[in-house]
Amino acid sequence: MTPEPATYPGYRFPAEIISHAIWLYHVFSLSLRDVELILAERGITVTHESIRQWGLRFGSDVARKLRRRRPKPGDTWHLDEVFLRINGVLHYLWRAVDQHGVVLDIFVQGRRNATAAKRFFKRLLAGLKYKPKRIVTDGLRSYGVAKREILPDVRHRTSRYLNNRAENSHRPTRRRERQMQRFKSPGQAQRFLSAHSMIYGHFHPRRHLMTATHYRCARAEAFRVWRQETCAQTAV
Repeated sequence: MTPEPATYPGYRFPAEIISHAIWLYHVFSLSLRDVELILAERGITVTHESIRQWGLRFGSDVARKLRRRRPKPGDTWHLDEVFLRINGVLHYLWRAVDQHGVVLDIFVQGRRNATAAKRFFKRLLAGLKYKPKRIVTDGLRSYGVAKREILPDVRHRTSRYLNNRAENSHRPTRRRERQMQRFKSPGQAQRFLSAHSMIYGHFHPRRHLMTATHYRCARAEAFRVWRQETCAQTAV
């Protein structure tokens, strides 16, 4: 028996198609027109502009639901920042991951001084509701200023070699930046990357640390959670 497909109010396509388009766009390095072509091959006629609107409308909501369902992050946080050039102006993407490579939060700012670091720390702590035992950063002095004021009891390690966990987590962002031919505004970068980091990470566990059986179970669970949170139903 096939259940009635779930729908979103005001949208003529069922939730399964909308969620599949969002999944394709965030999990793979595809353009909106690439996703349009893939759906067309399946007999689904939809414009790339509609797919863009679906991402804006539902991407952040899905990412927020996935964030609530993730396990408690580890007690060691790796923080790093990378530059983004938006409309010719230099901005910085601040990112925090735990020792397992799970992205905790990102924040696009125009500076990387002490004020920007403190703002990122406060945002991070407000979202997670607890403090780590240790943080690891590069040699940027702004981290030390923010740590002394906001996390005075937390151990702080400074090393460019110990922080590979955070630096490697920037790679999906760089791929998306190239595919999108750079971000158009800081707000657009913040909205997209906040959703992208959560959805992409949900389907990319640290596979090299898992057995094949464990990985398949984790992948099946990721799809189950995705279908549940997006209200996408499959035939039974």
